[in-house]
Amino acid sequence: MYSLLIDHLSTAVLQLNRELCIEYLNPSAEMMLEVSRRRIYGQDLASALSEDEASRSALLAAIESGHAFTKREAEITLTTGKTLLCDYNVTPVMGALNITDSLLIELHPRDRMKRISKEDELIANHQTSKELVRGLAHEIKNPLGGIRGAAQLISKVFDDEGLKDYTQVIIEESDRLRDLVDRLLGPRQLPQYKPLNIHRVIERVNQLISVESEGQIKLIRDYDPSIPDIVGDEAQLIQSVLNVMRNAMQALISQQENLEKQITVSTRTLRQFTIGAKRHRLVCRLSIVDNGPGIPENIMKTLFYPMVSGRADGTGLGLSIAQSVIHQHNGIIECNSQPQHTEFNILIPIEKSVTG
Repeated sequence: MYSLLIDHLSTAVLQLNRELCIEYLNPSAEMMLEVSRRRIYGQDLASALSEDEASRSALLAAIESGHAFTKREAEITLTTGKTLLCDYNVTPVMGALNITDSLLIELHPRDRMKRISKEDELIANHQTSKELVRGLAHEIKNPLGGIRGAAQLISKVFDDEGLKDYTQVIIEESDRLRDLVDRLLGPRQLPQYKPLNIHRVIERVNQLISVESEGQIKLIRDYDPSIPDIVGDEAQLIQSVLNVMRNAMQALISQQENLEKQITVSTRTLRQFTIGAKRHRLVCRLSIVDNGPGIPENIMKTLFYPMVSGRADGTGLGLSIAQSVIHQHNGIIECNSQPQHTEFNILIPIEKSVTG
């Protein structure tokens, strides 16, 4: 009964014997450490994870002393080479004659909590900016319509062609400002949700990027063909992915280094993955990685805000619109950047429920 309960815990639990060999780990630990318990039972702890030598010595000391301890923000390395930031509790389990028989280790990943906290902040900030833009658009478009209408009336009253040129400038600039406000608000049509293959969306975008870049950029494909269909609006998803990839393309073309310019597009599925406050059984992750100069640190936190751009000729609308579209699909776009490696991850639940 106790084993069944531990198997259903979301906390990763391991049991080690006195020689630090693995006697048990629950499914959460299997998932976190990316190992199979059938193959790892009886093997040394190092076959699943490693830290520094001092941490191993601390585990052996806990066996001898029988004292529990906790370590915060430990960096552990998996056998796959992946590094995790986590807290862990070590509890000695006493056997006969009050001698430590084994160690119980509870692992609490910090990466996931940090990511969830960052996502919550990103979603809240994007929602706030969205409401601000809606209010601003309303305040701009109302008087703008009056200005345009007055210019049209003036143009009809006067016969002087010189004056008509001036009124035409007012009309054209009013239209340009109206179009800018419409772009700030994002897509004007309601999404048309239907099942679709994410790779069809990506290939369409790849085709457009290849034409726009005129062969200057190498596109690398790394797809998981087993990904199920998602439910979404194909046209809007194409626009969203295109905005992200075009951002990467422009960053690559603008850099001066004599390096091979490339964008890697990969797809994977993530199981039991949390986006915002909701945990999803299956999520599609579309990663877009470029080897460009990276995104300036001073705009990273406001990257998805409207009118924020790292380029002098940029409008700052592409990523904001892309994020809005992915939010409508109950997903999110995340970004990590450093020189020669900027990664955008588009995360979309593989579910039927979508936000209208």
